[in-house]
Amino acid sequence: MATLSIDIIYDAVLRIQLFEEHEISVIFSEKGVRIKLPTTRRLAEFLAVPHYYVLPYFAMMEQEALVTRAERVGIMTTPAGTARYLDMMKKSYPAEGEAILGPNIYADLMSRRSP
Repeated sequence: MATLSIDIIYDAVLRIQLFEEHEISVIFSEKGVRIKLPTTRRLAEFLAVPHYYVLPYFAMMEQEALVTRAERVGIMTTPAGTARYLDMMKKSYPAEGEAILGPNIYADLMSRRSP
């Protein structure tokens, strides 16, 4: 069985969004920039692990204020979670991120990734 971590979860989110779905849902609000994440079931399927393996990592991510869950909306990053997501995107998948977000939005997000 695979060993998971928060970084592995974030990497899986990026790979799903960049290479499979080819879309990133970004929300701009007075609370900051948030990114909608795939469902925990989708992540478990992608990582080839049982769903219950993924759930504790999302609980940890909530506890560390990296994500928040909203009923009928899904899992969203917090400003701190968005910064971590964007840092990983910039480090591992910059060209793919820019291709989906477009150069202007990508540059704007990268310029303000610190919470």
